[in-house]
Amino acid sequence: MNNPFENAKKQLDLAASIAQFDPNFIERLKFPDRYVEVSIPVMMDNGEQEIFTGFRSQHNNALGPYKGGTRYFEQVNLDEIRALSFWMTFKNAVVNIPFGGGKGGIIFNPKKVSKAELERITRGYIQKIFHLIGPEIDCPGPDVGAGSEIMDWIMDEYSRLSGKKQLAASTGKTLPNGGSNGREEATGFGGGVILREVLSKNLISSERKTIAIQGFGNVGSYLAESVRELGWKIVALSDSKGGIYNENGIDLTKAETHKKKTGALRGLPDSKDISNEELLELDIDVLVPAALENVFTALNAPKVKAKMIFEMANGPTTPEADEIFNKNNKIVIPDILANSGGVATSYFEWYQNIHNEKWTTGEVLDKLHKLMSQAFADVYSIQQKYKTTFRKAAYILALERIKEKML
Repeated sequence: MNNPFENAKKQLDLAASIAQFDPNFIERLKFPDRYVEVSIPVMMDNGEQEIFTGFRSQHNNALGPYKGGTRYFEQVNLDEIRALSFWMTFKNAVVNIPFGGGKGGIIFNPKKVSKAELERITRGYIQKIFHLIGPEIDCPGPDVGAGSEIMDWIMDEYSRLSGKKQLAASTGKTLPNGGSNGREEATGFGGGVILREVLSKNLISSERKTIAIQGFGNVGSYLAESVRELGWKIVALSDSKGGIYNENGIDLTKAETHKKKTGALRGLPDSKDISNEELLELDIDVLVPAALENVFTALNAPKVKAKMIFEMANGPTTPEADEIFNKNNKIVIPDILANSGGVATSYFEWYQNIHNEKWTTGEVLDKLHKLMSQAFADVYSIQQKYKTTFRKAAYILALERIKEKML
């Protein structure tokens, strides 16, 4: 099994070796500032107590308060949380927002508990990490299994414990509770901006203009909308239950309606059912992993035919797979650039909360468009300067910004 934290450190070493950073500085970044594991005792609806395990990793705060999501998932583990907090540090630095990297998680399946139990688990978790978080210290956000209502509970519990209303205690909240307009579409929209910038550089030649997206949740669906506006054809989509393929292009509206009605993409009329594995091996131009990490390994990377891999998931490519992609002349647009629209808009929400402002969706997406375009331009200039991969260029850019603050 690939260890995501070891993968993250390998990516750092590879980038650092190109731009010759001080080894002591690089070594410091391989260790989170701190991480905690907490036990959360919760009274369940049946009157019995259950103990849940939670984590919070705070990787680096040179650029500002720790920032990162809270993952509710049965397979959550400390190495995954530490890796995700590490990637958050670099993602925030690449997109140039004043946040460091953090990440949290609780081991359980949120779909297997009642809403009341979910709220008690969330509040119990905040009670255990209360002294480690806060608007100026560490600001949790949403992630797999934890959406806006949970972010409301985090903010509310933090406010209750601190004795005053603190809207900036979490981000990704519902609109009535201090959430930001544009947050829901932000990650997919931001990815669309980066994809547009990448394609404008003519890095790949294509007449067919075909894209496949693995993962059709919030991120995948909003990115798909951006792709449609570019005039590219989405020929394959998948969710956790499997995928669909249509060489002439999939009608997104029909796919969304079918998924809402049946709970899955499979069985969509006029398309062929395929597995997630088959989707990754299609002969297409751009392949978008938009689900979980470690999708590409040394085993399946040689079978990938796409010209470009556009990472909307966190850590979908292992270092071994990355090496194979490089050898096979595949362009990889890394997660810390491609999917940073979500955290950029989390920063906008935090800023609005702190300054008691409320921006329109148009204002938010306009600011996000500028921020993402600039991030791509910054990464592209380093990629050209060092004649290296986009991943290494993004890391070098982030390292320069972190080094400036730390030293």
